[in-house]
Amino acid sequence: MKNMFKLALRGLMRNRRRSMMTLLAIAFGFSAITLFAGYTHNVYDGLSRQSIKGEMLGHLTLSKRGMRKEGKLDPERYLLTANEVDAITKLLKDEKHVEMVSPRLAMSGLVSNGRASTIFIAEGIEPSAMERLQKDVLTDAEKKSGLYSELKKQLDPARPEVVDLSEGLVEMLHLTAGGQAQVLVNTLSGQANALDVIVGHSFNTGNAGSNDKFAFVSLALARTLLDAEGRADRLTILLDEVSQTEVMRDRLQAKLKAAGFDVEIMTWQDLSDFYNQAHGMFDMIFSFIFSIVLTVVVMSVANSMGMTVIERTREIGTLRAIGLKRSGVVKLFTTESMLLTLIGCITGLLITVVVRWGINVAAISYVPPNSASRVPLLVDLDVGRILFTFMLMGVVGTVAAYMPAKRAAKKDIIDALGHV
Repeated sequence: MKNMFKLALRGLMRNRRRSMMTLLAIAFGFSAITLFAGYTHNVYDGLSRQSIKGEMLGHLTLSKRGMRKEGKLDPERYLLTANEVDAITKLLKDEKHVEMVSPRLAMSGLVSNGRASTIFIAEGIEPSAMERLQKDVLTDAEKKSGLYSELKKQLDPARPEVVDLSEGLVEMLHLTAGGQAQVLVNTLSGQANALDVIVGHSFNTGNAGSNDKFAFVSLALARTLLDAEGRADRLTILLDEVSQTEVMRDRLQAKLKAAGFDVEIMTWQDLSDFYNQAHGMFDMIFSFIFSIVLTVVVMSVANSMGMTVIERTREIGTLRAIGLKRSGVVKLFTTESMLLTLIGCITGLLITVVVRWGINVAAISYVPPNSASRVPLLVDLDVGRILFTFMLMGVVGTVAAYMPAKRAAKKDIIDALGHV
């Protein structure tokens, strides 16, 4: 085996130019795949953090069964009562991986500056829960970029009348921080209820479709406006690890069912349509790019080894004449192909590391589709996909040399020695 590797390495060195061109094709193909895999890994990570903490979905959302459909027509019937909120919260807080359970209350209505008005959609949430949900929403690299500073939401626990409005809503109504506005909503019983509020911070939702109509208000204010004292339409559950999401959903569902609560628990992935759509799109693009690069690698290796076999036909005849079996010929050329592919992949990995470093320090940013703010272009190292690509390209590159090597091994010794 040791001599086989020596012979394979010498074979690669015979035509260095061809070997180098094939090696570079493999290296750049491997680098392209791993860099895109690293970019998509960063996008997935960012979207998951944005869904869980930026949009404040939490890891799990608990509501009465039927709230998502029938509750839109008859919300009062499907709201959690004050007793249910307290009882469920006590049951959930005993669980090991549960960090926080927070009641939420959504509402919609009209907001006015005294002269003009427009619709708004608001989330009622406890200020302390808002602060905790947004903790660690940004990585160190994203904090340094300074591009996400306007996404921060903040409510004053001592002043429930202060509301946070999206930037588009503030601009549309020409409101200023500290100024007054009026909100009008319908209570659960259908009566109109209006209150004066104070404009606090403005924030960017990160989505162009909601940046001119979204607001965050304290849970106390939402309950006052809706006349829903102590009630909530759902509970947001924050876990200590995102990997526990599916397990805890099933565990908590079973526990609450045993306690007599007819509720449904949904994960952040169930609720984040944008994450699921983006994930599916990037997976499809990755598969497409991977298929193209893999085809290029196979064609490059097969062409290189085919030319090598033709040029070394007399050498093959000589090796056969001194006792090398046909299987040995196949093994020799497939070993050459394997070495060429592995060296190309290792070179591609070095290129990936260097290019990734350059991209991450270049502070490049862009505006994604349907986004209201710029995001930094960052590339991670997706170890799982790197190993998968390394192994698959190694196998495919080795197999690509099998047919030319097998064809060469079938030649008669006399014909191979007389080849010109």
